[in-house]
Amino acid sequence: MSTSNVKAARRTLDMLELFSTRRVPLSLTELASEIGAPKTSCFELLQTLKARGYLYALGPRRGFYPTRRLLDHARIITDNDPVLKRLEPALYHLSDSTDETVILGKRQDDEIVYLQVIEGHQSIRYSAQAGDLKPLHSSAIGKAFLGQMTQDELDGLFRKSPLPQITSNTVTDQFQLLAELERGRKLGYFVTRGENVADVTAVATILHIHGEPYGIAIAGPSARLDTGLETVSAKLLSLKETEEKGP
Repeated sequence: MSTSNVKAARRTLDMLELFSTRRVPLSLTELASEIGAPKTSCFELLQTLKARGYLYALGPRRGFYPTRRLLDHARIITDNDPVLKRLEPALYHLSDSTDETVILGKRQDDEIVYLQVIEGHQSIRYSAQAGDLKPLHSSAIGKAFLGQMTQDELDGLFRKSPLPQITSNTVTDQFQLLAELERGRKLGYFVTRGENVADVTAVATILHIHGEPYGIAIAGPSARLDTGLETVSAKLLSLKETEEKGP
């Protein structure tokens, strides 16, 4: 893919995310300024999206706004995701039984991408969105994926990039992280305590669907989850055992 095509794709996504953030009609000038694109390039993107039915013009000098076309396509895509179709009932049950946020994630290169986030119903809870990207070393799902790697693979990963400090609790010492990974392998689950988000504890494990690994985590305020970690982790491992057996 050419550099210009990559830039156009990035600007299109920036534009759509901007509408999600601002939640009001936006003019050509506002859009170009916000996404850092020349007006001519922004105008071409707007006209293309409008011609395909993804945006509509409200009238002279009143700006543009997305139609429901994007939502309709997104719903169809999500409803037919084979992994979500298989796991969502169990994920919702896990969230209901723990009253905490449940996350499904997958490793993408050196990050974790959240595929689904089911937030708990408590007023104080961990909040996130599908599509969020998290580091391997500071997230519970990331640690679970690291726990699947061999020592040689881990050494190569550590040589390639440092372990950045995300919060004051982030483990950045390789030997301490390796010790935690070994502990997690023995327990069958991996824990972070305020390492990715301050005052949030998460527990995660790896679930294999058709031989492909996925991470499932339960996350919540440390003050609440730390005291119930044994119960929560048992429910997580029960889901793993049930789902890996298959229907």
